[in-house]
Amino acid sequence: MDKAADRRNSAPLLYPPITPFDQRVLDVGDGHKIYVEQCGNPGGVPVVVLHGGPGGGCSPAMRRYFDPHVYRVVLFDQRGCGRSRPHASVEANTTWHLVADIERIRETLGIDQWIIFGGSWGATLALIYAQAHPETAAHLILRGVFTGTEAELNWFYGGGAGQFWPDLWERFAGMVPEDERHDLIAAYNKRLFSGDLMLETRFARAWASWENTLASIENTGPGGESPAEYARAFARLENHYFTNAVFLDEQTQINANMNKIAHIGGTIVQGRYDMICPPTSAYALHKLWPRSELKLIAKSGHALSERGITTELVRTTDRLARDGLLRSLASLRN
Repeated sequence: MDKAADRRNSAPLLYPPITPFDQRVLDVGDGHKIYVEQCGNPGGVPVVVLHGGPGGGCSPAMRRYFDPHVYRVVLFDQRGCGRSRPHASVEANTTWHLVADIERIRETLGIDQWIIFGGSWGATLALIYAQAHPETAAHLILRGVFTGTEAELNWFYGGGAGQFWPDLWERFAGMVPEDERHDLIAAYNKRLFSGDLMLETRFARAWASWENTLASIENTGPGGESPAEYARAFARLENHYFTNAVFLDEQTQINANMNKIAHIGGTIVQGRYDMICPPTSAYALHKLWPRSELKLIAKSGHALSERGITTELVRTTDRLARDGLLRSLASLRN
């Protein structure tokens, strides 16, 4: 993906760059230390940003979807990626460890309720966290919905998306012998955890390239290779989670538990032409969630930084800043 060009397209729509007023490394146990930062207004309305992947890490651009005079923006790198350590580690790294980490962050920062903002895997994690701790969630803002089902994984790693990108699918699947191509997640798992750093890196870059290329509707072919360190954490963590069915008790767990957050408002921003997380999951979620609104964005794919997606996300955070939700949150803190 031409990430630089994509950022240039959406950058004017965002708030100006800001630097954190607080940065820390939080020991969450199990040998893991996670990077946490806070930006914007220290007395503002709290919002936690959940990045994608698993293994994607946070970026400075993610700070800019919120009015820094209004919001207290909390970002962190999930276990094993970004500035969290140990890097690329899958030990003690499950969905439920991440849910516990989010709660640890909230309690450490003295936050009662917050808005939860997440895209792709971040949307998955936002839903699971909110269902586990509904009393902490004031509103959910989700983008590019993924609910962790076998059907969604089969779409992306079983040839569904490959019908639209046959040349790149052939390149991705062709990395492994033909007799292993019936289960590419398992085939890549064998190489990503081989213990051979060069082999792991080669397959990690192929895994990351398949996803990154399909993220934006503007892409016409594979972009440059991801840096080795990023690709290895991204691919190993994603593959680890997908090999283990995202550590859910059943594949329909998220949709089956929507009654737990039926009283919480939500905004779903979904690209109409999302090749990674097709709109069917967002639509099904919306139908189960009475207080949600679904924004299907024309001529948009999966990437956070696409113009249509960015426009709607900033419009959503600005709208929340104007309505009574933020005032009621402020009253809870006073």
